[in-house]
Amino acid sequence: MSLHPRDVLMDAQAGSVQLPVCDHYSGVEARMRKSLQLQAEMTQEYGTCVFDVTLDCEDGAPVGGEADHAALVTELALAATDKHSDARVAVRVHPVQHPSFDADVDRIAGRAGHRLVHIMVPKVESVQDVERAVAALDAAGAQALPLQVLIESPAAVHRAFDIAAHPRVQSLSFGLMDFVSSHGGAIPSEGMGAQGQFTHPLVVRAKLEIASACHAHGKVPSHCVVTEFSDVQAMRSAALKAAREFGYTRMWSIHPAQIRPILEAMAPTEAEIERASEIILAAHAVEWAPISHAGQLHDRASYRFFWQVLERAHQTGRPLPREIQLFLVPTGQTAGRNA
Repeated sequence: MSLHPRDVLMDAQAGSVQLPVCDHYSGVEARMRKSLQLQAEMTQEYGTCVFDVTLDCEDGAPVGGEADHAALVTELALAATDKHSDARVAVRVHPVQHPSFDADVDRIAGRAGHRLVHIMVPKVESVQDVERAVAALDAAGAQALPLQVLIESPAAVHRAFDIAAHPRVQSLSFGLMDFVSSHGGAIPSEGMGAQGQFTHPLVVRAKLEIASACHAHGKVPSHCVVTEFSDVQAMRSAALKAAREFGYTRMWSIHPAQIRPILEAMAPTEAEIERASEIILAAHAVEWAPISHAGQLHDRASYRFFWQVLERAHQTGRPLPREIQLFLVPTGQTAGRNA
């Protein structure tokens, strides 16, 4: 029996973590409820969960009443995962230096850690901050819960490779607004905009460092928000740049209107999917020995790339050939748009 592509191709040099390409944040109760409902509806539409919902206890949440908000977030996460077994719900807690951090983790991870897909920790400055978060999660009984972290300062960018190397860290996100603010006015406000964040040298350097750190350690680089949420073209353009020029495989959304443009930008094109499918199926037929395709030689080094194209197509709900679906859709599960 021929080996599965993932077993043959995904070695230590390839990204071992696979996540939806969009991470949607909300922290106000009505918006959190709507986000969870939208996730369920789009999972039905696409045949797979195409974005995470991260319930926010930090910047996206009201100030004051932190304990009550943590309790609300916990109940929402439990209710969503009770209702939909394929729901992907996470929580952003306060930074490890914040007085509410321990209470957040104890309440949220202690009660719902077995249902969450990760905990996001903001304003991580060092490996020591990661270890502090890990210790809190372990004390709450959430030893298996992955961490995602926000890199939001020049010092954190400097330590990004060390932070990404931690075995509990699954993904690094870039916190654009705090990063720009931490420069004391040295970066103009345009550096936070949809265009300026891709041109200012200090912001560009930070993004590239974070992406490189993630890829060096098989983790997922997650791109920052675009605050111009009503400008669909700006959102689409930013997502394309993040994916095609900056090496990001995941992106934040802060408004429901941003989710589909992110999915479209992060998805492979129809031509890319067709080519990848042909190469992977031909390679599979010869037990992953080298092949010739369209006048080019391919072996396992390039097969890995084309398999990742197909995995990303599946994550974004793109139509796939039936033969490829068999590799990606568990037995007995319908393929949604891919059917």
